[in-house]
Amino acid sequence: MTQTTPKKPGWLGKSLAYIEAIGNKLPDPLTLFFFFCLAVIVMSAIASALNVSVVNPGNGETIAAVSLLTPDGIRRIVTEAVTNFTEFPPLGTVIVAMLGVGVAEATGLLAALLRQLVLVAPAGLISPTVVFAGVMSNIASDAGYVVLVPLGAIVFLAFKRHPLAGMAAAFAGVSGGFSANLLLSPLDPLLAGLSQSAAQLINPNYEVNATANYYFLAVSTFLVTLVGWYITDKIVEPRLGSYQGEEAALEELSARERKGLRWAGYALLAFVVFVLALLLPPRGILRNPETFTIVPSPFIDGIVFLIAIAFLIPAIAYGKAAGTIRNDKDVAQSMGSAMSALGYYIALAFVAAQFIAYFNWSNLGVITAVSGANFLRATGITGPPILLLFILLTVVLDLFVGSASAKWAVMAPVFVPMLMLIGYSPELTQAIYRIGDSTTNIITPLMPYFPVVVAFGQKYDKNMGIGTLISLMLPYSLSFLICWTVLFFVWLFLGLPLGPGAPMRI
Repeated sequence: MTQTTPKKPGWLGKSLAYIEAIGNKLPDPLTLFFFFCLAVIVMSAIASALNVSVVNPGNGETIAAVSLLTPDGIRRIVTEAVTNFTEFPPLGTVIVAMLGVGVAEATGLLAALLRQLVLVAPAGLISPTVVFAGVMSNIASDAGYVVLVPLGAIVFLAFKRHPLAGMAAAFAGVSGGFSANLLLSPLDPLLAGLSQSAAQLINPNYEVNATANYYFLAVSTFLVTLVGWYITDKIVEPRLGSYQGEEAALEELSARERKGLRWAGYALLAFVVFVLALLLPPRGILRNPETFTIVPSPFIDGIVFLIAIAFLIPAIAYGKAAGTIRNDKDVAQSMGSAMSALGYYIALAFVAAQFIAYFNWSNLGVITAVSGANFLRATGITGPPILLLFILLTVVLDLFVGSASAKWAVMAPVFVPMLMLIGYSPELTQAIYRIGDSTTNIITPLMPYFPVVVAFGQKYDKNMGIGTLISLMLPYSLSFLICWTVLFFVWLFLGLPLGPGAPMRI
C-alpha cells in the first residue's frame, strides 16, 4: 500500500485534510453515483407532483419537471440503460485514446521518453510545463483528460516528485483552465453562436465571432499557468509529502532505446506530415466539407482518434527498433492489457452514465439553471456588482450542470440581452461566463471526467476517493476563480478589447 510522509500541516492543510476526510467517508464513487441515480428519480417525482416548471428564456416554452417514477419513466430507465452507457461521452474518448497510449506504455516508449525528459529538462519548470500543456490540450477537446492527466503523474514520478501532484497540476490545466488557450478551440464557435442568437434579441444585426474572447483568454492562459505552478509547488505537493511508492527508473538510455526513439520520431513525423497533407490545403479532406474551415472540421471531430494513432504508430516503430515488439500479436496483447486496466472505470462509467441521463430526462438541470438566472435578474443590481454575481452564479450552476454549451444555451438568452441593455457587450458576458464555467470543473463529482481522474489516482494511492481529489483541487479552483476574476476587472477598468473587434461595452 502506498504511503506518504506529509509535512506538518498549517491551517490550510488542516482545512483540506478535513475536507478530504469528510469526502472519503462517502461511499465508493460507483456506489455514490448509484445513490445519485436513486435521488434524481425520487426528486423528479416530487418536483413533478409539485408542478415545478420554468419558462425557457430562449424560446418561451415551458420546461416542466418530468417524473421518472411513472410507467413511461420506468420503461425508459430499463430500455435505454445500454444506450446511456454506450453513448456516455467520456467512454469512447477514454477507450480509443488508451488503445494508442497503452501500446506506447507497453513497448517502453513512454518510459524512454520520460527518462530522456528527466535527463534534459530543468526540474524547476516541470510544474508550469504540465499546467500549460493541460491548458493547451483543450484544442483537442476531451483528449487532455485521458492523455495529459495520467501523463502528468508519470512526469512528476520520473522527477522523484509526488505523482498525485503531477496529476493534479495536469487536471488543473485541462479542466480548471478549460476556457483559456492560445488557440481557438471547438468551444469558441459553439458559444459564440449561442451568444449571437441571444444578442439578436436586442439587435437583429449583431454578430459575435468565434474570436470574441481571444485576447482575454490568451492572456488567461499564462495566468492559469502561473497560478497553477504556485499552487502545485507551494500548497498541493508540500501537503502530500514525499512519495514512498515505486519510483521511475532514471538509468541512461541504452543503444536500443535510443534507436527506438529515433524510429519513433521518424514515424511520428511521417504521420504528422500525412495529417497535414489532408488538412492544410484550402480544400483538404480533413477540413469542413462545406465551409473548408478547420474549426469546426472532421479534423477537430476526430482528434481523439488521431491522437490514438499518433501514439500507436510511433509505439510500434519504437518496439520493432528496440526489440520490445516481435509481431502483431504483441501489439494486440498490449491493447488488451490497456483495456483490462480500465475495468474499474468502465464499471463506474456505466453507473455515472445512468445518473447523467436521468438528470437530463427529468429536466432538473435546466430548471436549476433557469431558476438561478431568474433570481439574479430579479435582484435589480447593475454595474460591476452584477458582473461579479453573474460569475458566482455560473460557478454554482457548474456544480450541477457540467456542460458549458448546455448552461450557456439557457443562460445566454437571459443575461446577454439584460447586460446589453445596461451597456455591456455580448462578448463581455460570454467572457465572464467562461471564467465561472471553468474554475469549478475540478471540484464537482458531477463533471463526467471526475471519476476518470479518481481512477487514475488510485494507481498511486489505492485509498484515493472523491474527498482526496476534491481536497487536492480546491486550492486550484479558488485561486483560479479569484485571480481570473481580478484579471477580468482589471481588463474592464483598462477598457481593453476582449478579442478582434470585440469591445467591452456597446
